[in-house]
Amino acid sequence: MADAATDVRPFAGADVGLRSRTAHGTIVNGAFLVGVNLLGIVRGLAAASILTTTEYGEWGLLMAAFTTLVALGSVGIDDKYVQQDDPDQRRAFEIAFTLQMALGLVFLGVLLAGMPLFAVLYGREEIVAPGIAIALGLPALALQMPLWAHYRRMDFSRQRRLQAIEPVVALVLTVVLALAGLGVWALVLGALAGSYCTAVAAVLSSPYRLRLRWDRGAVREYTDFSWPLFLGALTTVVMVQVPTTITAHELGVGAVAAIALAATLAAFARRVDDIVTATLYPAICAISDRADVLFETFWKSNRLALLWAAPAGTGLALFAADLVPSVLGEQWRFAVGLIAAVALAVVVDQVGFNWTAFFRAAGRTRPIGAAGLVTLALVLAIAVPLLVAEGLTAFGAGLGVATLLSVAVRLWLLRRLFGERPLLRAVAPGLVPTLPAAAAVLASRAAGAEIPAGVEAAAYVALAAAFTYACERRLLREALGYLVARPARRDGAPPPR
Repeated sequence: MADAATDVRPFAGADVGLRSRTAHGTIVNGAFLVGVNLLGIVRGLAAASILTTTEYGEWGLLMAAFTTLVALGSVGIDDKYVQQDDPDQRRAFEIAFTLQMALGLVFLGVLLAGMPLFAVLYGREEIVAPGIAIALGLPALALQMPLWAHYRRMDFSRQRRLQAIEPVVALVLTVVLALAGLGVWALVLGALAGSYCTAVAAVLSSPYRLRLRWDRGAVREYTDFSWPLFLGALTTVVMVQVPTTITAHELGVGAVAAIALAATLAAFARRVDDIVTATLYPAICAISDRADVLFETFWKSNRLALLWAAPAGTGLALFAADLVPSVLGEQWRFAVGLIAAVALAVVVDQVGFNWTAFFRAAGRTRPIGAAGLVTLALVLAIAVPLLVAEGLTAFGAGLGVATLLSVAVRLWLLRRLFGERPLLRAVAPGLVPTLPAAAAVLASRAAGAEIPAGVEAAAYVALAAAFTYACERRLLREALGYLVARPARRDGAPPPR
């Protein structure tokens, strides 16, 4: 437990130390998130190969319902806790813990009451019991709040070591129980066990005691900061629920499984998005009053993220027809078009991907809520009608168009934050290295060359890597230079030799 009530940001004014700390945090977060995503994909693919499409589809419905309410519960308490600079950090921790526990209890009741309604909405009564079981994991999420303190201090190593418990426990238990014939309950029990194991470890590592504290002024600040984020979460919920409900009724639970699988696979292209945003947010909060440094952080982080997302998403789109049937079986071939379309939409979405972090750090959250409303309107007007009229692949294409328009709105909002700086021109070069590699694959296929899929994929990866180095070697060398530098200690002094 921490004895001092004060926990300031001694690295806020030290550019080199902050950049080095951020770069090392990127490695830690990168190793963690890529590893977690790989475990998630292995878990999802293992479950999909062991369970029937109906059982996996039921899991997709459960996740749609659960993430609906979890998203509504993620109203920015954690973001505000990281962003605040209260001189008494013990007090700030206790206030945030109180609000998180209260919110967790509210949404536990909502989920317990709402799961039967979701079952009626989806027309699948069998999801009620496993859904109620998943709801019992919400207290575990609230008890993981001490992880925020490590995050705010940019102590990424400790934070990620604790969070690594959940995916490992979930993977092992899910596979064992699925092989034992428990069906969808294998996924449910695996998720619950992972959440509670992580909660126990988080509480034991907390730098402050878990005490409740109520402060009206602080609650008002949290409310002003959070309600636009709640609005944004609500729009996300509707964007998930409307297509899922329509798909369940019009196309069947197997089509819901396809949407869940497409989201699982396409998430791999978003990993650098998660890595960079997770690392940068506390650093952005520390330099939120320095416009030039903020813009430099924005364009460099976006360029670096695109160097991963563009080839990963494009590669998934190019090779989905080979990957999906060979790994999961021919029964999943119908999902190939959707997976490819969603993967390309993810690539587009990476342009300015971490824009909300800059607005949150500045305490300007209303544009986030407004952008969520616009994106919802685009999805409902473009993607959903295509789903009803033409099916899953057309739905994926509609998501791509809606994403492109949403990114345009995002860039317009960023111009209000950064002024007349050249946003798109600074970020777009991150897309360039992927183009020759993708063009080579398409040209080979157009010429009728019969190249084994594995050889073609290896050539694509090699070309993408070579062009990435040729186009962005200066930026890569700069990033590697910060990685080599030794991060400053939290007291501002250089680390001991």
